Amino acid sequence: MSNSAFNRRWAELLLEALTRHGLRHVCIAPGSRSTPLTVAAAENNKLICHTHFDERGLGHLALGLAKASKKPVGIIVTSGTAVANLYPSLIEAGLTGERMVFLTADRPPELIDCGANQAIHQQDIFASHPSQTISLPRPTDDIAASWLVSVIDNGMANLQHGALHINCPFAEPLYGNEEPSYYEWQQQLGNWWKSNKPWLSQPAICAVAEVPDWRYWQRKQGVVLAGRISAEEGIYVAEWAKTLGWPLIGNALSQTGQPLPCADLWLDNPHAQAILAQAQLVVQFGSSLMGKRLLQWQAKCQPEEFWIIDPIPGRLDPANHRGRKLTCNIADWLLAHPAQSRTSWAEELIIWSEKAVNCVRTELAGKFSEAAVAYQLDELLPEYGQLFVGNSLIVRLIDALGQLPAGYPVYSNRGASGIDGLISTAAGVQRATAKPTLAIIGDLSTLYDLNGLALLRHPSAPTVLIVVNNNGGQIFSLLPTPEEERQRFYCMPQHVNFDHAAAMFGLNYACPQSWAELRQCTEQAWQQNETTLIELKVPGREGAECLQQLLKQVAML
Repeated sequence: MSNSAFNRRWAELLLEALTRHGLRHVCIAPGSRSTPLTVAAAENNKLICHTHFDERGLGHLALGLAKASKKPVGIIVTSGTAVANLYPSLIEAGLTGERMVFLTADRPPELIDCGANQAIHQQDIFASHPSQTISLPRPTDDIAASWLVSVIDNGMANLQHGALHINCPFAEPLYGNEEPSYYEWQQQLGNWWKSNKPWLSQPAICAVAEVPDWRYWQRKQGVVLAGRISAEEGIYVAEWAKTLGWPLIGNALSQTGQPLPCADLWLDNPHAQAILAQAQLVVQFGSSLMGKRLLQWQAKCQPEEFWIIDPIPGRLDPANHRGRKLTCNIADWLLAHPAQSRTSWAEELIIWSEKAVNCVRTELAGKFSEAAVAYQLDELLPEYGQLFVGNSLIVRLIDALGQLPAGYPVYSNRGASGIDGLISTAAGVQRATAKPTLAIIGDLSTLYDLNGLALLRHPSAPTVLIVVNNNGGQIFSLLPTPEEERQRFYCMPQHVNFDHAAAMFGLNYACPQSWAELRQCTEQAWQQNETTLIELKVPGREGAECLQQLLKQVAML
C-alpha cells in the first residue's frame, strides 16, 4: 500500500504548489487513475472544486472560469481518451491567452505499449498547442520534494498565456492506506507549508513595448481598431481614440461601445472606404477582428505603418503589414502613450454610420427575427451582468447590426471560433463572477454541447441561455456553398425542439413568439436565481438574407 500513500503525498504537494500561483478553481472529471489528484484537490481548502462527467465540456468550463477570473484554472482528468477530449479547450486557450493547467493522470511507463487497459501515449499528446509541457516521473521518494515544487514554480512563473500540460503517471495501488505516512518527505520543505509563497520565486518582467517616436505618430491621421479586449480596456481605448480625433472601429467583443456602429455594413460603402484610405497609421488593440468587411478592409489598407498591441506573442496580422507588433499589456501601453487632444479628421464616418443604423432600424421595424434580436440585444442585458456570445451567424449579426454598451463585459470563444463547448464556457464565466449572465448561441452549437446544460442547473445568479433555432448552420447561407448540397452537407437541419432538453436538465423553458414576450421572459428570468432556456424559433435563412439585403442597401447609399 506504500504507492497509495506516496501518490497522495505527491499529489498534495503538486496541488499546493499550484495554489501559490493564484490557482483557485479546479475542474474534475471522474476517473480512477486520477484519484490521488482528485482527493488532494478536494482536501485543499484553498481550492474550489467543480465537477462534470464530460471531459470536453469540463475543459470548456475551465476555459470560462479562466476568462472571467483572469486567473489560472486547473483541470484534472484520468488517463486515456479523457485526455484527448481536452484538446479543443486547450487549443482555444492557446489562441486567446487564458491560463489553464491540465493535470492528466497517466499509466506508469511499464503499462504503455503492452496492451494495458486505458493506456495511451500521453506525453506531448497536445503537440505544440500548450505553452509548456511537463512530463513528471512516477512518484518516488528518491526525488526530493524541492524538485517537484521547483518544477511547478518554474512552469507557472513562465505561464503568461495559454495552457500548461502536466502529465502525471501514477502506479497502483491508488486506494487504501489512509494512515499518515511519508510526511517526512513533505516536511523536507520546512516552514514553506506555513506560508503562501512559491518555493522558487521568479517575478515576471512586465515591460511596456514603448514607441519612442510616439509624439511624431500621434500627429498623423490614425484609425483605431479594437478586437478582443477587456471591458476596462474597451473604455480606455474609446477615450484614447476620441481624444486623438481618430475614428474607432470596434467589434462586438471590444466593449468600446462601438462609437461607429454597424461597421460591417458601412465598410462596404465606397465613400466610407475612400475616407479611410487617407489613414496614415492604423493601431489595432487586441486580436480576433470579426466582421467580414472589417477583415477585408484590414487586409487591403495601406497606411504608412500598422501597429498591433496585444499581450499575446506572435504576429497576429494575417495581412502581414509593415509596422510594429507591441507585445505588452494594453492598459499599460495606453498609460505610457497618452493621447494629445486633436481635431477629428474623419467625422464624415459618423454620417455613414448613422445612415447604416437608419437602414437597419427601418428594415427591422416591427419584426421578430434573428436579426431583430441581434439588433436589440442590448435591451435584454441584465443590469450589472455579462454577456456570452456564441459563434457562427449570431455573433456576426450582433456585430453588424447591434451596439453593445461601453464597458459591458462580453465573453466569447473567438480564438479557433469553434461551436464546441459554448454552453460549458458560458457556465464557467458565470461561476467565476457570480453575475447575472445572458448567453446567446445557435441550435447546432447547443446540440454540440448539450451535456453542458448540466453545468447550468444551479447557477449562483440568474442565467438566461437564448438558443436561436434557425434549424441548422445558417452561417453557410452567407457563403458561396453549393446550393444543391447546402442543406445536406453544410446547414444540416435537425428539426429539433429544445423544450425536452431543458426539462431533462431541470431548467426553466420559454418559447416566446414576439419581441414583447421575449422581453417579458427575460425580465422574469432576471428575478429568479435559476437558469432559463429561451428558444427562439426563427425561419432558417432569414437572418442571413436580412444581412445580405442590408449590405446591398448601405453599399448603394
